[in-house]
Amino acid sequence: MNDLGAGRTRPSADARTRTMVVWSAILASSMVFADGAIVTVAMPQMRMSLQASLAEMQWVTNAYALTLSAFLLLGGAAGDAYGLRRVFMIGIACFGLTSLWCGLSGTPGMLIAARAFQGIGGALLVPGSLALISAHFPKEARGKAIGTWAAASGIAAALGPILGGWLIDIGPWQAIFWINVPIAALALWLCATHVPESPVARATAMDWLGGVLAVASLGLLAYGLTALGERESHKGFAALLALGGAMTLGLFIRHETRGAAPMMPLDLFHASAFANVNALTLLLYFALSGALFFLPTALIEAHGYSAAKAGSVFLPFTVLMAVLSRLGGTMADRFGTRMLLTAGPLITALSFALLAPAVLHGGYWIAIVPVMALMGLGMGITVAPLSTTVMNAVPDARIGVASGINNAVSRVAGLVAVAGLGVVATVGFRRTAAWSGPELADRFAEATFGALPSSVASDGIVQDLYATATIGGFGLVALICAAAASASAWFGSRSALKERP
Repeated sequence: MNDLGAGRTRPSADARTRTMVVWSAILASSMVFADGAIVTVAMPQMRMSLQASLAEMQWVTNAYALTLSAFLLLGGAAGDAYGLRRVFMIGIACFGLTSLWCGLSGTPGMLIAARAFQGIGGALLVPGSLALISAHFPKEARGKAIGTWAAASGIAAALGPILGGWLIDIGPWQAIFWINVPIAALALWLCATHVPESPVARATAMDWLGGVLAVASLGLLAYGLTALGERESHKGFAALLALGGAMTLGLFIRHETRGAAPMMPLDLFHASAFANVNALTLLLYFALSGALFFLPTALIEAHGYSAAKAGSVFLPFTVLMAVLSRLGGTMADRFGTRMLLTAGPLITALSFALLAPAVLHGGYWIAIVPVMALMGLGMGITVAPLSTTVMNAVPDARIGVASGINNAVSRVAGLVAVAGLGVVATVGFRRTAAWSGPELADRFAEATFGALPSSVASDGIVQDLYATATIGGFGLVALICAAAASASAWFGSRSALKERP
């Protein structure tokens, strides 16, 4: 890119194109990034409005994560096969239309279905956002460009939960989905008018059988894990479903090793940097997704936070992460990624461990905000180096599928976290209730994390015990997340052993 020379020299066509590429990617991906946090803030109101169970609310998140995870791999391959820009624009349009559908849903089942199709739209646009940047920027400048994308997307995502919480406090929860529609329209126009198409690998075939196996395996696994947290479910059948999901996942991997055009080419994992950074992604995003999914509910139910206030706790995390992401990208270009991918996850792990006493205290400025800022510090120096490592570990012709794989890994991690940690949260909830109020423990035998059954008569003592049990359930989740994030740092230390500053 040319120097603007005190603002008098017009940027070159390439510079303008690259700027438009980055902003198109920011607008589109920020919808997806903000969506997760906004939905978690809205969970208590949606649950009450739709008369939904905890399992149904988990599926509002998991249906989206399921299709997003499974089709991200096809989305990355589709970009390489049919054109990054074309597939990216289809994803934007699909995400906008299904966001409108989500807002029009009047039952838990309809909302879950809409969220599943919304995930498909996200699967088409998310890998395209990073792949378009990588396709239009040389390797030596990608770290800075990806850092800019991460920073701006993070700022947009930071405002999302606050705006969403405010909308929920003053109006219907449906507005958190409708707000995506004008953003999608703007991103679509910007991409259509300013972003050129990338070369197309016309000989590339699509692995539809792989897509079916991926959806089936992740769906069975998520359904089984979610059902294990429901007291009225048949635990043996739920365990069999989860086991069936794991076996189907094995069939998927076997198919990918033999397929002519696999959606997840396993030969990419022969590069140690690519393999290790995806292991880091799996563990770190499991921890992040799990902690942030249950945090707003814990604050709202245990400490009486409003939706807007609960949403605002994401602000220090996302703003600090956004500010540091650009610096992290620059540092990755200059010094390499190994140090950043070790220190960042360890700092993030410490923040998860501190979330348990912070939520016990409940103080906004004294307890919650400092811990969320520490989390933002850890993730801020991790995200851009992680993405840069993924992009630079594969040939340029395969950046679309590489981006899809890494994003799919992060979404699978979130899917498993939300499904599996619901069991942990409910176990912690009931155990804490039993320890704190043994004379009332039987009244909580049918309760689940984040919901006091209407059949339980509520008085001051019951409300206090409910708050304590909610804090206990979240605390157990937070400690497991801290352990997973700590383990991810080991893979970070190995993700760039062959890299020299």
